[in-house]
Amino acid sequence: MATKKVLFVVASSGYQSIEYGVPKKLLEQAGFTVLTASNMPGTAVAKDESTTPVDLVLSDIVVADYDGIIFIGGPGALEHLDNEISYAIINNAAEAQKPLGAICVATRILARAGVLKDKQATGWNGDNELGALYKKHGVYYVPKDVVQDDTIVTATGPDAAREFAEHIITMLQEEEGEW
Repeated sequence: MATKKVLFVVASSGYQSIEYGVPKKLLEQAGFTVLTASNMPGTAVAKDESTTPVDLVLSDIVVADYDGIIFIGGPGALEHLDNEISYAIINNAAEAQKPLGAICVATRILARAGVLKDKQATGWNGDNELGALYKKHGVYYVPKDVVQDDTIVTATGPDAAREFAEHIITMLQEEEGEW
């Protein structure tokens, strides 16, 4: 059986390094191949100035090539990833019933893309605007660290990164059993 490939999407600047690093490490330890996409080629720079190489840019993503797609939060996520290209990727993944994940402020991108409509979700709410945004997009806000609804996992932020990764791993492994 081929190794499952998971795509992490990070902002070219201002992604959250813990939300990226912890799940990436855990998925790789579980045997998954993790690739990193961003809005710009080269190297992405986290909010703490750490870096990660970018394997491909958003416009080059072929959703069918991946077994799951995960959007990472951080202050740069809404500036660099909250756009029509990301929405198309998210909607293609949802239509193909591929596991989707978002952590922290990136959950808002899933909501704006429309894939959280009529689903339960969580996310970063440090500005107290998440409830209103979710209501506007038909999302049921659940104030928990990690929420999984069908093939979508959402999480609040760095403190939930390990639990977020565990949900993604379980979801991907359960899919594996269906083959």
